[in-house]
Amino acid sequence: MRSGSRVAVVLAALLVMAGCAGGDSGVPADVDVDVERPMPVGAQDAGELEPPPAEDGACDPTASLRPAGGLPSPGQMPSGSTMAEIVDRGFLIAGVDQTTYLMGYRDPAAEGLSGFDIDLVNELSEALFGEPGNVRYVTVTSDQREQVLEEGTVDVVVRTMTVTCERWERVNFSSVYFEAGQRLLVHRDSGYEEVGDLAGERVCSARGSTSLRRLAAHDAGLVAVEVADWADCLVMLQQGQVEGFSTDDTILAGMARQDPQLHVVGDRFSSEPYGMAFNQDDEDFVRFANALLAEMRQDGTWERMYNTWLTDLGPAPAPPAANYRD
Repeated sequence: MRSGSRVAVVLAALLVMAGCAGGDSGVPADVDVDVERPMPVGAQDAGELEPPPAEDGACDPTASLRPAGGLPSPGQMPSGSTMAEIVDRGFLIAGVDQTTYLMGYRDPAAEGLSGFDIDLVNELSEALFGEPGNVRYVTVTSDQREQVLEEGTVDVVVRTMTVTCERWERVNFSSVYFEAGQRLLVHRDSGYEEVGDLAGERVCSARGSTSLRRLAAHDAGLVAVEVADWADCLVMLQQGQVEGFSTDDTILAGMARQDPQLHVVGDRFSSEPYGMAFNQDDEDFVRFANALLAEMRQDGTWERMYNTWLTDLGPAPAPPAANYRD
């Protein structure tokens, strides 16, 4: 567990929002952008990008830490634990997205944030405090997710984050809470049916994401355009600055819901298992989160969340099975 200096770092930054509740969801009514957002757009041949490192069998990225028994009662965390530190503080600090419809986005109707990942943060808050609204949100871009954990700005990142061996070197992950896959978003009248159809064309994805690097591994002769956020890719596709947008199908489903002139095409060409991410010192919090996920798989909470947000992907599958390394 890290020392109380983490709180000083967070509060000194003055970048997180007040955790007041909004609507029935208990989500705070407003969210501040906490970390400076890199905005320049770059374009390069996908062959110049470094592909994801090959897994050599030495690491199973989906294997997390086994829960240490059941969940303690809300508000009654083990003395000296990371969870007790958070409860004593009075709120959970979560790194999230605010731009991805269905997963983590600003919802005018709820006057705050909504989505599958936001619901998961609220489940974690409820397990800690007995209610879902004790959260302060830090909105981060894809390439800032590890940074905010290493610096102690947040307690957890829940932001469509694929677990990889490379990322395990910087952060800890929960067991997998969702299995996504990379596909392609294009205009309905474009005639494109798969990534291979866009050889020589500009295809957008987010900086710091596995999606950008998967385009390199796919070897379709693309010109990869990298931006700070998924929403930037949507705008570029709508304006004709790129011919396609490639990332996880969870993200693309929300984009297609927002713009009926767009649709998702092609088969999945990657596996993108999502995990909640934690500072490497907070193994007790990882085990706590895994105990919560185990309960959610069993009591129908995971299925309810899927049916609320992700039915565009098809009927609810079985939740991803837990995989532990110890």
